Amino acid sequence: MKYNLLGNTGLLVSEICFGTMTFGSSGQWAAIGGVEQKGANDLMKTVVDAGINFVDTANVYSFGQSETLLGQSIKDLGLSRNDLVIATKVRGKMGEGKNNIGLSRFHIFASVEESLKRLQLDHIDVLYVHGVDPFTPVEEIMRSLNDIVLSGKVRYVSVCNWPAWMVMKANGLADKHGWNKFVGMQYFYSLSGRDIEREILPLAKEENLAVMPWSPLAGGFLSGKYTRESEKAGNSRRDSFDFPPINKERAYDIVDVLNEIGQNYQVKA
Repeated sequence: MKYNLLGNTGLLVSEICFGTMTFGSSGQWAAIGGVEQKGANDLMKTVVDAGINFVDTANVYSFGQSETLLGQSIKDLGLSRNDLVIATKVRGKMGEGKNNIGLSRFHIFASVEESLKRLQLDHIDVLYVHGVDPFTPVEEIMRSLNDIVLSGKVRYVSVCNWPAWMVMKANGLADKHGWNKFVGMQYFYSLSGRDIEREILPLAKEENLAVMPWSPLAGGFLSGKYTRESEKAGNSRRDSFDFPPINKERAYDIVDVLNEIGQNYQVKA
């Protein structure tokens, strides 16, 4: 396994990050995964045996079940905490209360506490802000993230699905005040979704920010099991949860080219 530094930090993470969005089966997430504890344990063992040390989850995945299953897997398998880099996220709605959503100081601190309980950990290695909160000032978000890092409950902060200008504004404010800055960014990126090449990737290169792509196979569409003749692969999560959205005609063209390349190397999809 190859390991890279996480942006401009000294933290080494595996080039492949294991995502646990399929852990749990609550709400809309039931259409995506349904992995329960035994399956989670089996997957985590395979991951660790392959040398992967970077594991990604989120509080909203199956409304906390993903974090709970991941935390229990770490315990069941007796994995060393110091051998893992655990990332989770904050912003999504986690309850009926008026403040159980967003990136306010109130919700960030409450969310981290709840995530730590579910994960059965005393700290989170990487905390992502999971999308834009149009109501909370960026200054409040960055000050709160800095304070949660200083509390020892989070090691690094990163951002997910923000526009480039907002990332730059946030890190500019953090730099001005001496706060912890975003060290990485997570976005949808695949052969069928290359929008981040316009502004996000140039920003990452200029500011030495790590880039963590999500859904590199476009929700399985680029696996080769989807064709123009049969848009539904059968028993696939995209059949019932068509996400992420892509230009399917363009994606079919991409799959055609990938199949040609595979044939040249005698590799099937």
